[in-house]
Amino acid sequence: MIGLLRILVLAAFTLGLTGCQTMKGVGTRIERAVDKAMGSKGQRMDPWESWNRKVFAFNEKLDENVLKPVATAYSEIVPSPVRTGIDNFFGNIGDAWSAVNLMLQGRFKAGLEQGMRFAVNSTFGFAGLLDIATEAGLDKNSQDFGKTLGKWGMGTGAYIVWPLFGPSSVRDSLALPVDWQASPAVLFDDGRKKVAITGLNLVNTRANFLRAGEMLEGIALDKYTFYRDAYLQRRGSFDDDEEVEVLVPGAAASAPADAASAPQAPASEPAASVKKPAEPASAATR
Repeated sequence: MIGLLRILVLAAFTLGLTGCQTMKGVGTRIERAVDKAMGSKGQRMDPWESWNRKVFAFNEKLDENVLKPVATAYSEIVPSPVRTGIDNFFGNIGDAWSAVNLMLQGRFKAGLEQGMRFAVNSTFGFAGLLDIATEAGLDKNSQDFGKTLGKWGMGTGAYIVWPLFGPSSVRDSLALPVDWQASPAVLFDDGRKKVAITGLNLVNTRANFLRAGEMLEGIALDKYTFYRDAYLQRRGSFDDDEEVEVLVPGAAASAPADAASAPQAPASEPAASVKKPAEPASAATR
């Protein structure tokens, strides 16, 4: 489910390009862009599609019947400034883990900048509730251990959809236990507090993409394929030397280890453009 929320971040970017176009027209543009960029790569990376589709359907039902209603109620009760503070708090913890991974990737300057970002927000931003660092010019560069493994030369591997966690790959699945050790829940020793902080993070993040998720419902004809291709593009799952990215404008809120630069996230993007990346796919910013 957490992986599914990451894919939903991309859906938030849809808001910047819809304009006066109809939902049907935008959906057509998106699918053409994905087809042009991905070709059959998504299918080649998905040898377990039959099983993955079943898990995807289970996750969709779980989101529809549990997470989305809870997130809707949460967004109606909790004021927007409070939710923003919670976003910033979780994102600040993610910045610390991003700094570690950037160092492990040998990107020491970027790692120091993320470390400075964490220090500034932790000190002057009241434990990260305020994002002072962005205003100071220290931009977020979200990284995780899966990207670090990619930087070290590990291939992405086949596409996998996990119950609750959502879209992943062989490499990202191996990295998941390590990333979990840097999640906000590790700050607490009490089991109930761990569950509570994890639930808050999940619900708060899902609440940020309620509108984008509803928009995606009217755009994607085959949501499974759309999520898969968006995930594989974002994680750099390509066999050739050219990486293809779907670029979209917009803003997103952060989740701890995979956070606010859309990376993160979710899958829905109206217009797309193709470019060569400045860095290897494994080191691309989410």
